Amino acid sequence: MNIGSRSITPSPGGYTPPYVIAELGVNHDGSVDRALALVDAAATAGADAIKLQLFRADLLMSKAAKLAAYQTAAGEHDPVEMLRRLELSIDQMAPIVARAHARGLHAIVTVFTASLIPDSLSLPWDAYKTASPDIVHQPLLSALAATGKPIIISTGASTLDEVRRAVHWLTSAHDRLAILQCVSSYPTPQCDAAFDGIAALAAAFPTLPIGYSDHLASTISGAQSVIMGAALLEKHFTYNRAAPGPDHAASLDAPALADYITLARIAARTLALEPDSRPAGFEALIDGTPVAHTHWFDLHPRVDINAPSTKRVLPCEHDVRAVSRQSIVTLANLPAGHALKPTDLTFKRPGTGLLPFNLPSILGRKLKHAVEADIPLKEADLV
Repeated sequence: MNIGSRSITPSPGGYTPPYVIAELGVNHDGSVDRALALVDAAATAGADAIKLQLFRADLLMSKAAKLAAYQTAAGEHDPVEMLRRLELSIDQMAPIVARAHARGLHAIVTVFTASLIPDSLSLPWDAYKTASPDIVHQPLLSALAATGKPIIISTGASTLDEVRRAVHWLTSAHDRLAILQCVSSYPTPQCDAAFDGIAALAAAFPTLPIGYSDHLASTISGAQSVIMGAALLEKHFTYNRAAPGPDHAASLDAPALADYITLARIAARTLALEPDSRPAGFEALIDGTPVAHTHWFDLHPRVDINAPSTKRVLPCEHDVRAVSRQSIVTLANLPAGHALKPTDLTFKRPGTGLLPFNLPSILGRKLKHAVEADIPLKEADLV
């Protein structure tokens, strides 16, 4: 897999630095100037790419939408108002993409709604990435595959069978597809890092590059991910971890991001050495303190490269899995007995109704009772 001229697939027996995506996400707080400053900070820190998020609150959130627990803990009160405050239009993104390219960075975007993909094509994105909740969103994944661009799919709060199904939907894009292990918890507790999911995905998809979408509040977790086999890393970063907003607390500031990238590359260089040439220890910064390690993978807390690997949904992910997945949603008030047509339906959060991949199987079915507009459709609503 390539993004631009950069090969993401590790070279056997040689040093391939991990590809690091600095996720701006919504940490720009809706400000283009702040986003530009974050691009500059990402370049200085040594990232390979920045990532933005393209969404519109009214297209993504139904009347049933709720805040995730971590968003409430960050002081948010209304999910729609939160997203409206953090939106950037495609026109606002244009100078940000241009700044990224001027600084030698790739520009990647996550699009949350398929109807926004045509607008997104007006900018020279180097790749698309999907959010973990959209692993079940076949219409969105298929529309992204049709762009011909590289695609990175994140797999937080999903089972291995759900990942297999999504990868099957993207069969036509396998030569430009990468998969990220992820834990959808913000921030992720160290005890729930689930680095073994990297190895589980690598075993399931041996021809695809595997990475880690990292939500730990740690500078060493990138190195741990690389040791477990990650070729790509995605890390949220911010201008201030104490700033108000949903994602700042689960992010690194620019100096910490630089440490994170340095340590990940040290780990990759060490892995490239012959076993008898690997150093008995190397210096790493853990919470700002130099620590001498007695073994090349004896990081703190240690990652066990020989442990059994699994891909699973963790208890800390259940809230985000329900709140942030999308369901099939009605566009208008519909009467009992109405036979569903494509023009009656769209996809919005939360994921408490029929999931998007069910769309073909419900078209033509009749409603058992009247259904209100902008509410997730459920099996119990259908004859």
